[in-house]
Amino acid sequence: MILNAILVEDEANSREILRNYIGKYCPKVHLVGEAASIKEGLELIQKNELDLIFLDVEMPFGNAFDLLEQVPDRTFETIFVTAYDHYAKDAINEHAAYYLMKPIHIDELIKAVEYVWEVKKKEGGLQRGVLNTKAKGIAGKLTLPQQDGFQVLNIAEILYCKADDNYTEIFLENKKILVSKTLKYFEEALADFPFARIHKSYLVNVNEVVKYKRGKGGSVVVSNGKELLVSASKKKDFLSFYD
Repeated sequence: MILNAILVEDEANSREILRNYIGKYCPKVHLVGEAASIKEGLELIQKNELDLIFLDVEMPFGNAFDLLEQVPDRTFETIFVTAYDHYAKDAINEHAAYYLMKPIHIDELIKAVEYVWEVKKKEGGLQRGVLNTKAKGIAGKLTLPQQDGFQVLNIAEILYCKADDNYTEIFLENKKILVSKTLKYFEEALADFPFARIHKSYLVNVNEVVKYKRGKGGSVVVSNGKELLVSASKKKDFLSFYD
């Protein structure tokens, strides 16, 4: 599988360096175009079916986030390439697959491309309906601490868990339980079971996922109809539950 990609970078020298690196070290990437501005980048996005964009953050007359706001229904992954580390939080909020710092380290570039390639390969398999979940039936119980003792819960009954500051909401089919433990606590407690951390706020029972949607970050629908966001950085871990 080859990733169709574009490079959006206003500095000609930076474009040349990255183009050469991609050509030499990233054989799974096919650059279909380059842009030196937000306007040119948007035109390339509209004209091509893309898997990946290498995107500089600071450009004349706007920045990378201004460009992405104009493509709300995007299905491509984004690798940010910038000399400034203070955009990392914004990049995460925009579901960036990877954040590369200039000057670019070849090993990091290869790692970023490989991450996107793995995600796209799995997404393609899901779209064709050829992947099978590795998750098996869940047999086990979980104790939930409460003020007057603890409650025992069948793990298979859990649809997903949602972070609420230092609390966690545990969603079952017909009710939810609030527990005074962090989501990290439940991620560790359920590490031996088919639960995937798909977002900073969500831990989902993979057996209860009924639909996966591609998008700027992606999302899953669980058996009660609730749609949950999937962070770009968590996609690979979630998709690893599927053959």
